[in-house]
Amino acid sequence: MMEFVDASLRALGWAPPWAVSLIVLGVAAVVGLTAHAVAEKVAARVVRGRDEFWRSLVARIAKPSRLAFLIVFLGVGAGLAPLTPGQKDLLGHSLLIGFIAFLGWAALTALDIAASLYMRRFRIDEADNLVARKHLTQVRILQRACATLIVVLTLAFALMTISSVRQWGVSLLAAGGAAGIIVGLALQPLLTNLIAGLQIAMTQPIRIDDAVIVEGEWGRVEEITGTYVVVKLWDWRRMVLPLSYFIQTPFQNWTRESASLIGTAMLYVDYSAPVNVLRAKLEEIARASKLWDGQVVNLAVTDVQERVMQIRCLVSASDAGRAFDLRCEVREKMMDFLQAEHPGALPRTRLDMPLGAT
Repeated sequence: MMEFVDASLRALGWAPPWAVSLIVLGVAAVVGLTAHAVAEKVAARVVRGRDEFWRSLVARIAKPSRLAFLIVFLGVGAGLAPLTPGQKDLLGHSLLIGFIAFLGWAALTALDIAASLYMRRFRIDEADNLVARKHLTQVRILQRACATLIVVLTLAFALMTISSVRQWGVSLLAAGGAAGIIVGLALQPLLTNLIAGLQIAMTQPIRIDDAVIVEGEWGRVEEITGTYVVVKLWDWRRMVLPLSYFIQTPFQNWTRESASLIGTAMLYVDYSAPVNVLRAKLEEIARASKLWDGQVVNLAVTDVQERVMQIRCLVSASDAGRAFDLRCEVREKMMDFLQAEHPGALPRTRLDMPLGAT
């Protein structure tokens, strides 16, 4: 093989060294891409009858492995090409950075495959999806934290191969002083949110698709990134909050342990309102509604004010959205019932006039 290469280089003796180097490197790149295509087809045939993990792995590492083949064959070509020592050092350094980038790319690909395959065991679109949301939240937060760490380490190793940048970094860390304080203050929000993300992944005060009340607004957790949380509000607006908000600020989570909720509908009626009749009507409305989950239905007088009597209607539903709709349905039908059957039970103002008054 080496004799063939030497003969080929001698045949190119008529060309200047730079042209020979370009030809050799070009041939090395073509051979590398060809070898990658052959290896990709062979790998696809080997895993064709195997499980989904291996098929996904082969499909996803196609691009990173192409970079690896190019680096290897260009490295071989650089050793054969008539390059000057300076050119060989520059090309070797570039290939080293490319190899570091390949390792980071491969690590990110492997991380994404592992997270995707793990989450396929859970279904988020089911009614009782508490376990699925728990695992989805943990996987997404940890995946983004690990991805950030991989990117930072890849950049760090790549920059450490450049002597000028490496010396600058060492001198900056050694000097400390004002520059170190400025860098520390600049990174404090990022580090705070990254640590908060790890806390949320472990303790899970919120999960994907949780119903929450934040800043006086009701919504659902739509996305959790490495630094912020996106809450989709009831009117489709998006509220973006830092991760640290959910560690440092009190908020309401309506689906922390279960999606089921008890909804409240308040009625204000006259003292003469028939409470037992209203209680029976509430049970009738709940049993006829598709929104009621069959668990809780109750009516009680919770307060007596100067002019009205306060009645609280409790009904339960399988999730926050159904509970809200059921509360509205109870209010509407209870008011229709009062207006049609017991209009005297509606709030009214009494006037007591003495006898003989005109």
